[in-house]
Amino acid sequence: MVTPTFSRRSLLASAALAAPALLLGSRAVHAGAKGTLRVGYQKSSVTLVLAKAKGGFEARLNPLGYDVAWAEFPSGPPLLEALASGAVDLGYTGEPPVIFAQAAGAPLIYAAATDPSPRAVGILKPAGSKLATAKDLAGKSVAVAKGSSAHYLLVSALAHAGVPYEAVNTIFLQPADARAALATHAVDAWSIWDPFLAGAQAAGAELLTDGTGLMPNRAYYTARRDFAAAHPDALNNVIDELNKLEAWESQHISDTAAAISPSIGLPPEVLKIWFARQKYGVHKLTPEIFAGQQQIADTFYKLGLIPAQIDVSADTWNA
Repeated sequence: MVTPTFSRRSLLASAALAAPALLLGSRAVHAGAKGTLRVGYQKSSVTLVLAKAKGGFEARLNPLGYDVAWAEFPSGPPLLEALASGAVDLGYTGEPPVIFAQAAGAPLIYAAATDPSPRAVGILKPAGSKLATAKDLAGKSVAVAKGSSAHYLLVSALAHAGVPYEAVNTIFLQPADARAALATHAVDAWSIWDPFLAGAQAAGAELLTDGTGLMPNRAYYTARRDFAAAHPDALNNVIDELNKLEAWESQHISDTAAAISPSIGLPPEVLKIWFARQKYGVHKLTPEIFAGQQQIADTFYKLGLIPAQIDVSADTWNA
């Protein structure tokens, strides 16, 4: 079992990788009067992808004296490593990456949370596989991005099926490599999130289980603590813009799919499969939301996947 870590070496490597992307993604050559908001996003962060495509953050923040730079990451853990190292100010990830970052002492705060979308994460099997339920994963190999929302889905699915986590051969792979491993039968199953989930299903992979009844599958917008403290105006404007974009998305599924398809690299028809199981809404953190996140943190601690028990609500943003 490999424990996800946020080492100094990995933080510096993430910062080095992120810096060129941030420079290329910036719409300005130099920082604005108040600085630059550096945003880390993934292909799964549809609202951030849309904000980038439409220039929504720039429209809100440029008049306030901020520039905006963008950097894409393959999954949540490397994004939060970049945030912890100071290469990113704001990021979007699933539930577990924030927990691993908190356990490593990353200087972050929870800025906002999305509505839960449990159907937007799932465990896939190759077409024709004889696997029927999560119980059949005992003794099998499962690809997953370590410390990701799909990692917790695997943990939760096994627990509900009465299968010890150690009974499964967990292969930690990023989405592109995991999809290839599933397609070539190098692994027996793949735990993954949308839009990779929808893309693989469209290519013939079959769903073993999704997150329904197993996890909330919220996503979180997290920010560096020092940025949030120094620039609450920027962060509040960004959250307001995210809410407006999500409201627009929910009423314009086809337009959203067409707008972000080039950036994500999947056809609009595949993206619509994802959007059909995605919930919309961005909220400030509540005790109920923190309670769900705490349950995930406690589960990972009991499995020895994080080094210490943490209080997730300790990183509340009070602005």
